[in-house]
Amino acid sequence: MGRGGVPNDRDNGPDRKCIATGEVQPKFGLVRFVVGPDGQVYPDILGKLPGRGMYVAADRAALDQAAKKNLFSRAAKQPVKVPDDLTEEVERQLARRVVDLISLQRKAGKAVAGYEKVKSWLQMEEAEVLVQASDGSGRGKSKLSTPHYGHYIGWLTADELGLAFGRQTVIHGALASGGLTQRVVEEAGRLRGVRVIETGKGQSKG
Repeated sequence: MGRGGVPNDRDNGPDRKCIATGEVQPKFGLVRFVVGPDGQVYPDILGKLPGRGMYVAADRAALDQAAKKNLFSRAAKQPVKVPDDLTEEVERQLARRVVDLISLQRKAGKAVAGYEKVKSWLQMEEAEVLVQASDGSGRGKSKLSTPHYGHYIGWLTADELGLAFGRQTVIHGALASGGLTQRVVEEAGRLRGVRVIETGKGQSKG
């Protein structure tokens, strides 16, 4: 398993080299950056912006190192401007990406929220992913266990999960297999590497 419970054996196209760590890994574990017409570095979370891509591991320390040690200019072979809040912007965009994907799964009937619904899905083995708010009660969250051979996502806030499920706040959520669930797991894995997690970093399987 990779960071955030992401399988390492999935075919994700060619590997890329991180400009900060020098490590070569599948693209889904990296964040792509491009230089805009204004000479500024921009994160390309979806991997679709035009231009020559530069890759940094989805890791906060690696991103900070790339920004502070002028590694983007070296990789681009030209002077570039790096925003002071580049790492924070990557975190914001990754969080939004995960929220959007969970929202799409909810609209497709492959995601539910609320303790009782999530508990029911877990009992019926409908859930592949257990999602719990990082700022939720540890005691309440401990009553639900990660699906066997499934995944746990515990580094989105209650407000972010609320956006995903069309509510004010959400503490417990679950995703069924299929659809965009694997993409949610991968994008959440990237977010975990970038985000400073204040509370519980994981959930035991059971």
